[in-house]
Amino acid sequence: MSTLAQLFAVCLPRPLQGFALICVILGLTAGRCLADDPIQIGMSAAFTGASKNLGIELYRGAMAYFEHANQSGGVNGRPIVIRPYDDGYNPIPAIRNTIELIDNDNVFLLFSYVGTPTVTRVLPILKVYRDKFIYLFFPFTGAQPHREPPYKQYVYNLRASYSEETEGLVNHFVKIGRKRIGILYQADAYGRSGWDGTRRALAKHALRIVGEATYPRGLDFASTLKPQVDILRQTNPDAIVSIGAYAACAAFIRDARDAGWEVPIANISFVGSESMLDLLLHHTETTGKDYTTNLITSQVVPSYTDTSLPAAREYRQLIDKYNPKPPPALGEPGYVSPRYSFVSFEGYLNTKLLIQILNRWGLPSKRRVFQKPLPG
Repeated sequence: MSTLAQLFAVCLPRPLQGFALICVILGLTAGRCLADDPIQIGMSAAFTGASKNLGIELYRGAMAYFEHANQSGGVNGRPIVIRPYDDGYNPIPAIRNTIELIDNDNVFLLFSYVGTPTVTRVLPILKVYRDKFIYLFFPFTGAQPHREPPYKQYVYNLRASYSEETEGLVNHFVKIGRKRIGILYQADAYGRSGWDGTRRALAKHALRIVGEATYPRGLDFASTLKPQVDILRQTNPDAIVSIGAYAACAAFIRDARDAGWEVPIANISFVGSESMLDLLLHHTETTGKDYTTNLITSQVVPSYTDTSLPAAREYRQLIDKYNPKPPPALGEPGYVSPRYSFVSFEGYLNTKLLIQILNRWGLPSKRRVFQKPLPG
């Protein structure tokens, strides 16, 4: 494994914007649910395509705790049902899915969407539907648009921002004397968000990005990233920060190591570290070459291997007990889930917090109609 080991920066997010405010919001949205109905929750994520592991594992972690909650009586006696839709990590399907969830499925709230390019395109929809009091809880993205006006009032975050993650990585590299930092990033809103976080973090040390290269969203492991390796290598960096998804990032690592370039390469949590390592380890079986040295990954949740943590113990127990599967009729044949992962652990944590919020509020027994949106 990595000689630098994982940079386990547990970037715990800042507190949610007041539990009381969440309760007010849930009090307004609760008017859409009838007392004896299941609580419908909507999720749009990548269940197919090059980033399918992220959507599937986030869903599996969520389902482990939803199953536990339903077996324990649900929320005030009402079961919770999650309605998943596949967007393939693409904005247009995410938009269609969101409209379907709101208009036709009449969901109570939106939950655990995956990815910056999808979430950023959905934000205007939340604003358009503000009279219906639709909110998105705990998206799997650390981008900025839903953390600041005009959209932050519609989204509640559990995970840290990409700015916080990239600052942790930059500070680590600077501390060990690696100050010439290059960046590889996905050519979309996600990549630019990480690029901006890296740039800002370097500026705090009076440094700048020494080289950069991009790749298009959706590349798989079979794709070549040799041109990106060549571009970055020519700038002579002593560390790389990579802002991407697991398949493309694994392909970049493979091509860098095959070219004899052993520079430390850091990835942020969205990459899906287990999925990335799985691709590299399988490639090692073919070539006999080690592709896991000098790899660093930041994480925004504690380690699921640390069983001294009650949440880690419960997560593992529930995954083992319920063995949640990918969404029925979604996903791709032949997909094999890791037993545990940081992504599914985050899905579990998202759901555990959501259930606590719903239980503490207490849903009303009668439908209420609100004519006035929240201020702001």
